[in-house]
Amino acid sequence: MIRSMTGYGTGSSQKNDIIIEAEIKSLNSRFLELSIRLPKALNSKEFEIRDILKEKIKRGKVTLSIVIRKEGSDNKFISFDNNGLRDALNILRELKKESGSKEEITLSHMLNFQEMFIGETSIDPEEDFVFVRTAIDSAIDAMMGMKIREGNELFKDIEERIKKIDSDSRKIEEISRDTTVSYFEKIKERAKSLVEELGLYDERLKVELALLSEKYDITEECVRMHSHTKVFLESMKNSDDPGKKLNFLCQEINREANTINSKSISTEISYLALNMKEELEKIREQIQNIE
Repeated sequence: MIRSMTGYGTGSSQKNDIIIEAEIKSLNSRFLELSIRLPKALNSKEFEIRDILKEKIKRGKVTLSIVIRKEGSDNKFISFDNNGLRDALNILRELKKESGSKEEITLSHMLNFQEMFIGETSIDPEEDFVFVRTAIDSAIDAMMGMKIREGNELFKDIEERIKKIDSDSRKIEEISRDTTVSYFEKIKERAKSLVEELGLYDERLKVELALLSEKYDITEECVRMHSHTKVFLESMKNSDDPGKKLNFLCQEINREANTINSKSISTEISYLALNMKEELEKIREQIQNIE
């Protein structure tokens, strides 16, 4: 099963009149990057929350936000600390002076200082963490559901393209048999007259022609291509972490396609080899979205 790297989910839990809300989203990234926004009451639990996310998510740029509020209130904060506001303003003025910036201090700058806001409610980070965990798990489950749905669409698209590559390689193998034999016979006939004129040994000619024919034989490349596409499909269905393996197989398939194209003595084979490379490039783009 494959999962998309992009997803979004929300979850919540409630203890009496206190509501804990979690929101999580994930974007593409080569590695796992975590950004966690917590109310002050949960700052001490950040590392534990990070471990929860690492257990369930392998790759992606993941942002988790948690809000604690009282039932019936849509606001995270109800008031602010006047002293905190003055301190924040003084800090911004000092930064502006030291940096020589001409930018005006705005409300958006002030809002970055969350310390000046007085929270509406709070929880005990130890006793009430079970409710926080429930909200986080619900948000992750919702996001995973979205990732799986998008992953199914990715699977269908990639499967169709990899089957097209396999089909083209089988066509190439079939065309190659006739083309190589025909090419060998033409070269043999053209060389025969030259041999008769020069008086060279016929057996030596046969050996040289056989070597020449082998040089343009692409049977082995086609066999390896079939093997790679088969493993590719199996990895998509059965691997727990398919992204890296699929990237490696794409490299191998691309190598075989390049060799087939360079050995080709048929325009039809060259055309099919280029088609395979085009499909492979689209597959590579899709793989970047797989977790």
